[in-house]
Amino acid sequence: MISSFRFAILSDPHIALPETVLDSSKRFHLVEISIPAIEQVFAELNKLDLDFLLIPGDLTQHGEQQNHTWLADRLSTLPYPAYVVPGNHDVIAATATEAHIDMADFVRLYRKFGYSVGETGFGGGDRPYYAQEILPDVWLIGLNSIAFETDGSQHWSGLMDVEQRAWLEMTLAQIPNNALKLAMIHHNVLEHLPGQSHHRMGKRYMLDNAPELISLLEAANVSLLFTGHLHVQDIARRGNLYEITTGSLVSYPHPYRIVQVLRDGDRTHTTLQVESRRVESLPEWEDLSQRSRDWMGDRSPSFMLQFLTAPPLNLSAEAAQEFLPDLRNFWADIAAGDAHFTFEHLPQEIRRYLHRFSALDAEGNYHPIDNNTVLKI
Repeated sequence: MISSFRFAILSDPHIALPETVLDSSKRFHLVEISIPAIEQVFAELNKLDLDFLLIPGDLTQHGEQQNHTWLADRLSTLPYPAYVVPGNHDVIAATATEAHIDMADFVRLYRKFGYSVGETGFGGGDRPYYAQEILPDVWLIGLNSIAFETDGSQHWSGLMDVEQRAWLEMTLAQIPNNALKLAMIHHNVLEHLPGQSHHRMGKRYMLDNAPELISLLEAANVSLLFTGHLHVQDIARRGNLYEITTGSLVSYPHPYRIVQVLRDGDRTHTTLQVESRRVESLPEWEDLSQRSRDWMGDRSPSFMLQFLTAPPLNLSAEAAQEFLPDLRNFWADIAAGDAHFTFEHLPQEIRRYLHRFSALDAEGNYHPIDNNTVLKI
């Protein structure tokens, strides 16, 4: 007997009501389309026979109370359950202000979307993490990677605190071994870019103590981890652990995913069919894809200058300037997933380094799995 279920993933929607939109010439994402984009996705998802929806963080533009309230109210109207975790833009400081929420507010606002675990889970109270059985023999573990310094400011990257780690170890031990366990956290745990955990531009998107979390997940036979934050379509693998990170709904190419899961009768084999879709156009944004790609390209020079002058290339600023026009769409192509870079006209050292950012398998061959693929666990 084979059992199946279907769910969707959308990440980093950065919801911003029109009166709250923060205008910045440097931002890479289009928060002004956040509400029409998510409404279009909901309209498409409502046509499917979904079992649930995952949103791995950055629910709002910058932690605004009114944006969180709008989204929580909207999620409550969906015909399927939705589950969330906090992102770095959702709780921006340890202490709430008149305009911005704190972590206790987050848990309260999203109580119905993971944090009300009832009799079939672990967590509850004010804990910003949870585990619950969302379908028969299918458990979702929602984790928190947002931490704060002693002065109340947000930790610069992801961090799983000691209390949460102890809770997770205890919780995983209580979930049946044959259950399918899905974990969700905002920050990346596996590398999605070459050398991400050591690069000064990449490691801020990662969990500081990722090895600790990986060890716990592997010991408990957790094979699926869902993340966001990086605004990139990518699937990374370490042994039997797959991490599926989903790009931002308000950033090129405006993706979301549909995942069909098939399990055999004795629960020893599970197959995932992963399909990626995009928001291609919206009212007043009929050419959204091209405008969004151009938007990112227009803002790429300063970003790419940092990239080229950082290790391992260590180019001088003057030398790096020469290559900026060639790399205008480099990050947009990475964000879209399944990139394939050649740059044959560039110097060999630069060409070889950039080629590593292509979608390659362990042997260095082009292997596009970031958007549409079949995974067997």
